[in-house]
Amino acid sequence: MSTDTAPLTDLRVPQEVVDLVFRDARTVNTFAEGEVTDEQVRAVWDVVRWGPTAMNSLPLRLLLVRSPEGRERLVAHMNEGNKAKTQRAPLSVVVAADLDFHEQLHRLAPHVPGARDNFAGVADVRARWSRDNAFLQAGYLIVGLRAAGLHVGPMTGFDAPGLDADLLAGSGWRSLMVLNVGTMPADADGTPASHPRQGRLDFEDVARTI
Repeated sequence: MSTDTAPLTDLRVPQEVVDLVFRDARTVNTFAEGEVTDEQVRAVWDVVRWGPTAMNSLPLRLLLVRSPEGRERLVAHMNEGNKAKTQRAPLSVVVAADLDFHEQLHRLAPHVPGARDNFAGVADVRARWSRDNAFLQAGYLIVGLRAAGLHVGPMTGFDAPGLDADLLAGSGWRSLMVLNVGTMPADADGTPASHPRQGRLDFEDVARTI
């Protein structure tokens, strides 16, 4: 395990981009003042939507929580340690999987005849499919937000059934995580406020060759 990263010499993007979205990025719990606009989130989506999903199914759905009333409802479902940071974040995004994603397959996967009808009667398959692929898209979203110069605090510590019944009622959406989004404040000396970088597993710890 290490906290260092060897420079990559065969990149198609500048090292600064890799640093921005991976090496220097941190999970943020405290944010500076300032709005995260719909235009910023829309611009990120316009990029990350091109990330691959199975059968081009794109089951990720986003609930942007901005209003004081919406914020209070969301905070009520967060675990105790996540309440204050969610209350103060410029923007909170409920990341969800749409169990009814198949209703869009006639547009997204015209190359697969009958895809919509094949999924219609298998709710358990749709639940697994939507969850797996929405988590995949959530990773793209976090990297995309970082690439836009924003900072993200992902959380899975909340009452998902309660949140779904309250904020996602009447839809096929099921919550996966909550992202607090904003910009990281600076310490008094001008350096970014963040926890020290923790170690990561090395390639030998995670990979096998057969």
